[in-house]
Amino acid sequence: MYLPQEIIRKKRDGGALSADEIQFFVRGITDNSVSEGQIAALAMAVYFQGMSMDERVAFTLAMRDSGDVLDWKSLNLPGPVMDKHSTGGVGDVVSLMLGPMIAACGGFVPMISGRGLGHTGGTLDKFDSIPGYSTVPTNEKFREVVRDVGVAIIGQTSSLAPSDKRFYGIRDVTATVESVAMITGSILSKKLAAGLDVLAMDVKVGSGAFMPTFEKSVELAESIVAVGNGAGTLTSALLTDMNESLSPWAGNALEVRGAIDYLTGKHRPARLHEVTMSLCAEMLVLGKLAATETEARAKLQAALDSGEAAERFARMVTALGGPADLIDNMEKHLEKAPIVVPVPALEGGFAAAVDCRALGLAVVSLGGGRRRPSDAIDFAVGLTDLAELGQKIEAGQPLAMVHARTEAAAQQAVADIQSAYRIAATAPAANPIVYRTIRP
Repeated sequence: MYLPQEIIRKKRDGGALSADEIQFFVRGITDNSVSEGQIAALAMAVYFQGMSMDERVAFTLAMRDSGDVLDWKSLNLPGPVMDKHSTGGVGDVVSLMLGPMIAACGGFVPMISGRGLGHTGGTLDKFDSIPGYSTVPTNEKFREVVRDVGVAIIGQTSSLAPSDKRFYGIRDVTATVESVAMITGSILSKKLAAGLDVLAMDVKVGSGAFMPTFEKSVELAESIVAVGNGAGTLTSALLTDMNESLSPWAGNALEVRGAIDYLTGKHRPARLHEVTMSLCAEMLVLGKLAATETEARAKLQAALDSGEAAERFARMVTALGGPADLIDNMEKHLEKAPIVVPVPALEGGFAAAVDCRALGLAVVSLGGGRRRPSDAIDFAVGLTDLAELGQKIEAGQPLAMVHARTEAAAQQAVADIQSAYRIAATAPAANPIVYRTIRP
């Protein structure tokens, strides 16, 4: 029997907690036998003292085991169960293509996604823009779609890692979110509760990233790889660029359109394609569905070119209640904003830098994200045709197109985007798309 205050004292003084102490405390978070003040105190102690990798593994497993852990063994799936997680960004529509592409290559993807947070868009909000699509199916339905289609993208159920929900809420209001140890546990407890064999982590770097510096992004990626593998799931991390929007589109229905255009081959923006292929290839190699990265990329390209990946997407949408003809009739099903205006560049030159976070917040201001958790989202609004860094721009030429509900909102967004871009006389040095891969 432990006392919560003694566990807090031990961590406050820089001691290492045992797996049993961590399990006891996390159980108290779940069943409310540990008070809010005690949770906040432990969070602050961990914020300042950190946690060893062994503590992080124990913490992640205790949070994972605080609720249901999905088990796929009874389905006898003929391939590995795999997923990817991104720390979030702007125009990051990768999940919508990656799930169907992996399924087309023999993997099974039970993707449990989140909503938008701050300036970043959420995969779940994108799927909510598809009429009829259920992001909260029954557990039976979820399993059936994963088995039959190979991919199902749904929302986090309250029965997965419930301790994290309470713990995160308290960290959020006590200035203890930015701890790599606790972020690692928060991300992995939810992902590992999905019963994964393989996880690829996309950790963003740059002005639109969740982590403030490159060094912090590396620290988080290394922590996730060490803890994920320590907890028994093959885990790799890619550090990818978020100094500009990952795709030319930002906003829910607009990103769904873009993802469908990508899958059907109508339009595959280069940076988005490279990040998607890199993450998918990493997953196929980890899951032994390909021997080398070259072989993995060839398989993925074949899945795109044959139309197999697009077909998996269409089957998933239909299986979860969405329209059967979404791919052929996007115009009919996806909401469109009534006002579409260009954002004229105020001067000529090259797009030298952009405050990517400001782009995300412009989408939130248009109504495409939430200021408060209870806010309704306007699926139609957002940005398209975003200028890429290094692009030559003439004065008056559009930096982006704004899709808005009202004239006033449109004009505000125009001003926001004009001030987010920096135009210079010379082109900037290109950022890498993938900075580094961290493997087990």
